Amino acid sequence: MYKLLILFLLFTNLVFSQSNKKEVLEYQKELNESYFNPEKTPLKEDELKDFKGLNFYPYNDKFVVKATLQKLENQPVFKMPTSGKNQPDYKRYGILHFTIDNKKFQLEVYQNIDLIKMKGYKKHLFLPFIDETSGNETYGAGRYLDIEIPDGNEIVLDFNKAYHPYCAYTLGYSCPITPDVNFLKTEILAGVKF
Repeated sequence: MYKLLILFLLFTNLVFSQSNKKEVLEYQKELNESYFNPEKTPLKEDELKDFKGLNFYPYNDKFVVKATLQKLENQPVFKMPTSGKNQPDYKRYGILHFTIDNKKFQLEVYQNIDLIKMKGYKKHLFLPFIDETSGNETYGAGRYLDIEIPDGNEIVLDFNKAYHPYCAYTLGYSCPITPDVNFLKTEILAGVKF
């Protein structure tokens, strides 16, 4: 009976992994297509001519982690520093606690006050982070993940969907600067890279 349970769990994990990998590869394809699309791209016309496409680390299950969300109550609204003049209003929503390679990490997650008022974004959370690839293999100011408020206090973070802000590729955007508290002392070898 115990062996059957182990086999069932292994099979379930394999099916989830393959399904998740397919979803991530589709997401990466769509992200790349948006950069090539003249109507959606952040790139200027001359930049688009030389653009060869976004690069990604190979999909890696290790960077799909379950995090515990510690919600923060009554947080003040603050101006998020950016690379430009625009400083949008944000608030700290919570702290995510998770483990990679048996090491414990935490990241703060934020809500953009204007964005959550828009249709379809009420549950949107913004997760900027810097790791030990930043400035070498990835953008020095960090990468981002877009996630949603879970029904409970557990949330899956898929770093295979990490992306660079537009500022990594072109000028003229005000991109949020990753807060110092969101530095991960490890390499996140997943998601977009240079």
